[in-house]
Amino acid sequence: MIHYEKSYDVIIVGAGHAGCEAALAAARMGCSTLLLSINLDAIALMSCNPAIGGLAKGHLVKEIDALGGEMGRNIDATGIQFRVLNTRKGPAVRASRAQADKQMYRLRMKSVLERQDRLDLKQGEVTDLHMQDGAVAGVDTRGGVRYLGKTVVLTTGTFMRGLIHIGLVHYPGGRAGDLPSVGLSQHLGELGFDVGRLKTGTPARLDARTIDFTKLEPQYGDERPLPFSFETEKIEQPQVPCYIAYTNPRSHEIIRSGLDRSPLYAGIIEGIGPRYCPSIEDKVVRFPEKDRHQSFIEPEGRDTVEMYPSGLSTSLPVDVQWAFYRSIEGLERVEIMRPAYAIEYDYVNPIQLHASLETKVVPNLYHAGQINGTSGYEEAAAQGLMAGINAALRVRGEEPLVLGRSEAYIGVMIDDLVTLGTKEPYRMFTSRAEYRLLLREDNADLRLREKGHAIGLVPEETYRAFHVKKEQIENELAKLSRERLVPSTTDPALLEEWDLVGMQNGMSYEQLLRRPDFTCEDLARVYPAIMEFPESVREQIEIQVKYQGYIGRQLEQVERAAKLEGAKIPEELDYSTIAGLSTEVQEKLAKFRPDTLGQASRIPGITPAGITMLSIALKGRGLK
Repeated sequence: MIHYEKSYDVIIVGAGHAGCEAALAAARMGCSTLLLSINLDAIALMSCNPAIGGLAKGHLVKEIDALGGEMGRNIDATGIQFRVLNTRKGPAVRASRAQADKQMYRLRMKSVLERQDRLDLKQGEVTDLHMQDGAVAGVDTRGGVRYLGKTVVLTTGTFMRGLIHIGLVHYPGGRAGDLPSVGLSQHLGELGFDVGRLKTGTPARLDARTIDFTKLEPQYGDERPLPFSFETEKIEQPQVPCYIAYTNPRSHEIIRSGLDRSPLYAGIIEGIGPRYCPSIEDKVVRFPEKDRHQSFIEPEGRDTVEMYPSGLSTSLPVDVQWAFYRSIEGLERVEIMRPAYAIEYDYVNPIQLHASLETKVVPNLYHAGQINGTSGYEEAAAQGLMAGINAALRVRGEEPLVLGRSEAYIGVMIDDLVTLGTKEPYRMFTSRAEYRLLLREDNADLRLREKGHAIGLVPEETYRAFHVKKEQIENELAKLSRERLVPSTTDPALLEEWDLVGMQNGMSYEQLLRRPDFTCEDLARVYPAIMEFPESVREQIEIQVKYQGYIGRQLEQVERAAKLEGAKIPEELDYSTIAGLSTEVQEKLAKFRPDTLGQASRIPGITPAGITMLSIALKGRGLK
């Protein structure tokens, strides 16, 4: 084994969306960092849909940006269509989504990594962890090189024992065109990790020159595209349309005729697939009453003819794929450039992680992304950011950064994973967050910018601009509660228009703005100064005023839960010695090893009585 001459503070294994954020975070926090990838040309590659954001996923991207991550800036620079979803619903569930130029996204992220100080990029396949005194101390590669590091972050994506399925044909691969990682998951199993198997898939890529777009329904981006990053002032690049297509009864009959050669239905695929993103054959079988399924035909970039048909992933044989795709109106002559496929891969049960994403089995080792059983670029990037932050904090001898469920969707996701584990690919949804009115896209900077600055990820100039915005919001909210609309000095026509005739004592500007359809533009008719503030400030003022009561109630709930969330449980605690705990509760606590009483309370089968007993025991031992 050749020992590389340089030793690192943080080593990142894998350069997907999780690995990129982890590497940038560690290096920007002052750590000497190494990023290892099987293929340096595939950094930040969008293996599946060429898009960032979506329902709940947009929230994660905004939070990554607020903490000082790169994903939001990268999509702002390379996006080709921007849309805000759920605009007719409340601010808690509105979500940003953008189509990306797939190659530009990858190339820009690679360039950012290459220009980052204290970060080395190297190509190599990691096969083993190098251990010293029971802790990780580096990694070994298939090329026979050992890299030493104080901490290691594994972001292996779908590469560990990756197996690609197209019909009854299957072959090893981390994704189409890339080699798998062989040996690492076996090594993790030998170390005591609970290694499982999951499955995901992707649609075919279609040749735009063979699609009749006149038969499809165009879908355009927003007229005024809104950026993901709080630092991006404006989206400058022109947008391109997507198109809507539909399957039909003939499509479904073709799919059903090929099920005998589907690896999914022939029992060849062992891994469990994503419940919320099923293959088209799954949809046809599970929803036989539906005579059509929608697909967005999305461009993969400005300078390519490849199109991505979302919602039409499959592992059916290629001949069935030809017939199926060509049965769709507008796609009668379509040519497949890359066939659809399913992929199986190994993951590690995330209940073996602390909330910092450090593993409970091996000290100084962190896991992020699909190795933890998640699906999606945004989920991976958020975990990668937190793993990189906490690996850097470990090197600096500081306490880890753990976000609570009331602070961020990132906190909800990580808590779900480490507390409950997962047996299927985990995807973020707004419904997973009990405090979602607090966790909006629009206020991610107000929630997390301070934390990003405190750990050294948010630069001073960015932080100063944020502070100006924060002070403007606070000062203006206070002013709106003081300033009043006085009937005697107000135009009677305006009072009539606003249905305020007969008002005796007047009302504050805050009360005016609280009215359902009343906006800052309306308020400007009596208080013109409100329009001098940036739109982002006015947006916050409106939301905080209109939802004040609901927000207040959620803050009270957070306060009540805070005691449980802050009560730490010693890692070595022997639950069998705690009187009053049932055997079942003792066994569950011993298996999950929760870090706090809050985590323990969310483990299935742990009763409120059990939490009370555990709390009393901790207090009796002077631990709470």
